[in-house]
Amino acid sequence: MTTRRALKSELILLIMVGLCAIPAHAQLAAYVDDNGNLVYTNAEPKPIRKTPAKPVKDTGPNAAALNRSSNPSMQMATLRKPATPESLQQIADSSAQRHNIDPALVRAVITTESNWNSSAISSKGALGLMQLIPGTARRLGVDDAFDPEQNVDAGVRYLGMMLDRYNGDLSKALAAYNAGPGVVDRFGGVPRFRETRDYVQKVTSNYFQPGARRSSSARGFTVPIYRDTDDEGRVIFTNE
Repeated sequence: MTTRRALKSELILLIMVGLCAIPAHAQLAAYVDDNGNLVYTNAEPKPIRKTPAKPVKDTGPNAAALNRSSNPSMQMATLRKPATPESLQQIADSSAQRHNIDPALVRAVITTESNWNSSAISSKGALGLMQLIPGTARRLGVDDAFDPEQNVDAGVRYLGMMLDRYNGDLSKALAAYNAGPGVVDRFGGVPRFRETRDYVQKVTSNYFQPGARRSSSARGFTVPIYRDTDDEGRVIFTNE
């Protein structure tokens, strides 16, 4: 036992002498070896290899905004050149003719819905020229509701669906475009909502105003629209 202690003491003494022999300007460095042992050395420490972290794709609710700079389609949407009033008129007329709806009616709807602002967003979340609800836009195959051609084509198709659903009854079709066909069916006609009634009135006023260039060859309306004046002198269009 005494011999072991003596050997241990000598070993410690040798280590201390060796450490004292290191020049004053040299410093001990430490690193962890591959086996997890702490090692002291007066040489440069063994470099520690670091594996770069893999990028994590954000899939949260703000993913589209966060990844916009790396998404070519988003870059295209951001860099889209604003359409001119003339080009928007052409888009509306072409889509109306393609789906056999009076272009004047489509122009009246766009004027009432967004006043020809292709970037319009309503307080209820309706988007673009014809103010498409996102769910309706998706069902109609719209990828970008702010793209004038996609927006107008989908809006015109939906307007045509409403005209077919109500057998050409313009007031019901416009009310359904504004409030949804379920509401029109439940009320059996234009619901007594101030917003919807004002909407139908505005569209029909724009549509039947002088110089609207209505077409007689487009899809017709089976229910006639009557022009009248109320007690306050306002012009009213109605099918009743």
